[in-house]
Order: sequence, then C-alpha cells, then structure tokens
Amino acid sequence: MAKSIISQIERNETNPTLATIWRLAQALDMSIEGMLQVSEDEPFLEKSTRGDTPILVSDDGKCRLEIFGWIKTVEWLQWYGFHAEPGGALASDPHQRGSVECLSVTDGELEVEVGGVVERAKAGETLRYRCDRPHVIRNRGERPAAAVMVCILKAAAME
Repeated sequence: MAKSIISQIERNETNPTLATIWRLAQALDMSIEGMLQVSEDEPFLEKSTRGDTPILVSDDGKCRLEIFGWIKTVEWLQWYGFHAEPGGALASDPHQRGSVECLSVTDGELEVEVGGVVERAKAGETLRYRCDRPHVIRNRGERPAAAVMVCILKAAAME
C-alpha cells in the first residue's frame, strides 16, 4: 500500500475503502471484523509483537517510523517510535489543520524545523509543534537518535 494513501487517511483527507481496510488488516494480520469490532462486555487486552509493527522508512533511508498507534484512533491520535541515523532527515507534508506533534527524545539529539523556525532537543526533552504545515525532523548529531512521537489531529486551538 502506498505511503501517500496511509498519509491521506492519517490526515483525514480521505476515508479508507473496504479494500484498503482489508489490506491494512492483512498487513496487521487481523480480520476486518477484528479491526472494526469491540465488545464492551469483555475485558480488552491486546498484544502486538515487533513483527506486527509496521515500519516506514524516510526517502534518504536514514530514518524510520515504527507505527505503534492503533488503527481505531488513527483519525485523531497517532504514535510512533522514531529512529534517525546521523544525517538523517524525515520531511513530512502538512497534517490536517490544527494538528500538533509531540516529539520526546529518548536518545541522542534531534532538531525540528517548522515554518523556518528550528529548535533542537536532546534526550529527556520534548518538542511540541504545529504539524499542519510542512515540517522536518533531522539528526545533525554524530550518533543515532531516537524519540517517541505522538501526533494529535484535530488538537485544541493553539494560542
């Protein structure tokens, strides 16, 4: 499945067709019913393995996103593991209006550029920024960097 289709679904620019939901279910090794059905009567506990986690790679091959988010929250909440080799850059198109990303660096140092503004963060620090405009995450350091990234779509109005 093309990354652009997944991106459009994430930005709420399109609704997935049944065929798209089927392909996602196959990629996640789930049934369509399992993806769409929740029983409120039974306890909910779900386990995913490393092999179940989809991974996207940046155009330069130096960054990767592990998709930790749950398909049922993709329209309003997404979360990822982010890893960048030295010199790696992940450029992203704008998400839907009002969206915010939170990038919590767990190892190394990363920088984020949004609208010409650049800010750096090192391990233990978090950057929050509008992601409804083009944005880039870069590793300008000499060693690999890692972070947890949460994207909140339809976030509350920012001041």
